[in-house]
Amino acid sequence: MDKLEHIFEMQAQLNKRIGVVTDGMSDEDKGKWVLNYTRAMQQEIAELIDSVPWKWWAKYQKFDEQNARVEVVDLFHFLVSIAQVLGMSPEDVYQAYLKKNKVNHERQDSGYVAKNADDSKHI
Repeated sequence: MDKLEHIFEMQAQLNKRIGVVTDGMSDEDKGKWVLNYTRAMQQEIAELIDSVPWKWWAKYQKFDEQNARVEVVDLFHFLVSIAQVLGMSPEDVYQAYLKKNKVNHERQDSGYVAKNADDSKHI
């Protein structure tokens, strides 16, 4: 088992322990849980922001790299949960990442001067 597969397995176990079973979710429940996890991610992003000295007027702040790392992992927990709600396996995520990364490079190669919603429809 590779590392991403192991992470997905551990996250599924944690979610089941919390009471969230993604297998056989209705579309209504999928929408609810994508929204729940997205809101949780917004909070984790706020906590990540608080790890860096963003208040230019406050001299007391210091960069808290250790906490920033923890917040990134918290974000990853929720991101994996969203992938699972959407029925994505580690392999699905990997393949979609490869395709989207290629699109992003193509955008950079072309100067990315116009948005093309169709360039990601194949992912």
